[in-house]
Amino acid sequence: MPEKVIEIKNLNFSYPDKTSALRSINLDVSRGESLGIIGPNGAGKSTLLLHLNGILRGDGLVRILDMNMEDKNLSRIRHNVGLVFQDPDNQLFMPTVFDDVSFGPLNMVLSKAEVEKAAEEALAKVKMENFAKRSSHHLSFGEKKKISVATVLSMKPEILALDEPTSNLDPAARFDFMQLLKEFDKTKIVASHDLDMIFNICERVVVLNKGTIVADGNKEDILFDTPLLKEHGLISPFAQETIPKK
Repeated sequence: MPEKVIEIKNLNFSYPDKTSALRSINLDVSRGESLGIIGPNGAGKSTLLLHLNGILRGDGLVRILDMNMEDKNLSRIRHNVGLVFQDPDNQLFMPTVFDDVSFGPLNMVLSKAEVEKAAEEALAKVKMENFAKRSSHHLSFGEKKKISVATVLSMKPEILALDEPTSNLDPAARFDFMQLLKEFDKTKIVASHDLDMIFNICERVVVLNKGTIVADGNKEDILFDTPLLKEHGLISPFAQETIPKK
């Protein structure tokens, strides 16, 4: 039986203004699985991702790599769950690319040589090894996205959680980024509106709407189900129809 790396049971979460964002979420993810989370705006996709490393804490069980989401386990969980934000500017804040990518390893009490090796290997994995001395803030949006991924890869996480990884990328950068994600031999959780990308990256898809999981299955069953997607504010990339004109 596949090993569970994520186990969520009856997770509920409301924001301080009492807006309910997640309702009775039950979700298991196995090691090596690629899971796509899709849904309309406000469905709770980003909120769910933020529960995977304890940035948000709701009511219910969240268990990562056999560790309950508790204060005593937060450091180890965050080391093992690499969360990549939708906007790379929320992830990049150091003077140079190398400084950004080495920030995580520096906080792991590694030697200077180990930190440098971790940063160099992470940059190589995203094919950005020649950008180490550049300023992250002077890069293109697509380049920033890659560096954001490198900042979490340098920590050698077991799980990658990516929020809208292809948003705001031009077609060439989007294709390049998709090919990059395919190469990562890790458990991947990808939240996105980009259903074509989800089809190419993920094997399993969950539909989230109004904070509730409304469907969970293999990508073909979900993404070819035009009525299901339409009911929840989505359009299948394979649907033989056009968006109605306003």
